[in-house]
Order: sequence, then C-alpha cells, then structure tokens
Amino acid sequence: MAVVLSVIIPVLNKADTIVGEVENWLESGVAGEVIVADGGSIDATADLARVAGAGVVTAPRGRGSQMAAGAKTAVGDWLLFIHADTRLEPGWQTVTERFMADAANRFCAGHYRFVLDDTSPEARRLERMVAWRCQTFGLPYGDQGLLISNEFYEHLGGFPSIPLMEDVALVRRIAKHRLKALPADALTSAVRYHRDGYILRPARNLLCLGLYFLGVRPAFLVLLYTGGRE
Repeated sequence: MAVVLSVIIPVLNKADTIVGEVENWLESGVAGEVIVADGGSIDATADLARVAGAGVVTAPRGRGSQMAAGAKTAVGDWLLFIHADTRLEPGWQTVTERFMADAANRFCAGHYRFVLDDTSPEARRLERMVAWRCQTFGLPYGDQGLLISNEFYEHLGGFPSIPLMEDVALVRRIAKHRLKALPADALTSAVRYHRDGYILRPARNLLCLGLYFLGVRPAFLVLLYTGGRE
C-alpha cells in the first residue's frame, strides 16, 4: 500500500502566492494532499487555495492552532508541516520518500537544511548557526519543515495552541536521537532579516527562546518577537 503524505501549510493573507504554492506541492508527485490552515485571512487566500486543489481549514490565528487544525483533518500516514515562505529544493522528493519508507523512522521525525534566499555572507553565517543549533541541541524551527508520521504526531500530543514557540514545544517532546537532519534544502525567505537585520533578528529570536525556557508565556513573547508590529 502506498504511503500518503499530507502537506500542512499555515497561512495568513497569502493570496498573491498561495496558488503557486499549492500547485507546486500537488505536482511534486509526493504530496497526496495539501491542507492550507488559514488563520483568518481577510483576502482571497482560502478561496484561491480551494480552487488550486487544497483542502482548507480555518483556525484561530497562530501557527500552533492552525497546524493543529490542519493535522486533525489530514488523511496521510505522514505529515509535513511547512511554513508558507519556505519551499523545498530539488532532491527533497527522493529524500522524503526514502525517510517515510524506512520502518525505523515510524517514531522519528525529519527536518530539512535551513537555507536563506540571500547570497550575502551574513546569510551563510546564520545558516551555519542554525545547523549548529540543530546538531547540538536538537532544535530545528518550523521554517525547516517537520516530517513526522501521523501516528507519532498523535503520540506526542500534536502542536499546542500557542501563538509562538509551537515548533519548539513539539520538538522538545522528541528525543534528540529521534530527530533526523534530512539532506535537502528548505529555502526560506530572507525578508524578515532584511527588515530587522542579521544581528537584531537572531538576537531577538534567541531572547524569546531563552524566556520561553524560563517559563514566560508565549502570548507575551509574541510582542517581543514581532517588535510590536502585531
């Protein structure tokens, strides 16, 4: 029996790009379904996603609640959670299919290499820092994608409905030896780093992570993470 992969994408006001994203996933030959988890878009995101062939679910705004809602409707044996501003680069199909086909990965999770769509030395430095964080602490973030069996996801309790750190909260429940770095690139938009800077943005992210580990509520951390823009 063929393994079915459900791709789950949390979105908010992505009408300008959602059609292309959904079509790319459906044409990949790997994704059995694409679920767009909408957090209350005020544009045509949801309608366009449906027309493009995706299933659409709505949920309270916040990636945690959105991805949790998407997972509840997924029919796939495997789930791939990935951000709307991230795309997997050529070669990911073979890597992903091989990971899913290995019975030893039934209770493991995979993540891809963090790569920015920026040619600057600052971008390369940040990529190396992310690789070190993942290797040393076993802490991949959501923009690296998370490939996990539906069974293991349910066993872990799924994504918590929190507005920030949902990826960290779930990954921390996975033993480090069960997290696998997959040899394929997750190319992510560098817009946030161009806007906030390659020093301030990572520093703010690290501060949020540290405060979260100290028990500060994610609802408060959102203000710090967004710099008061939301």
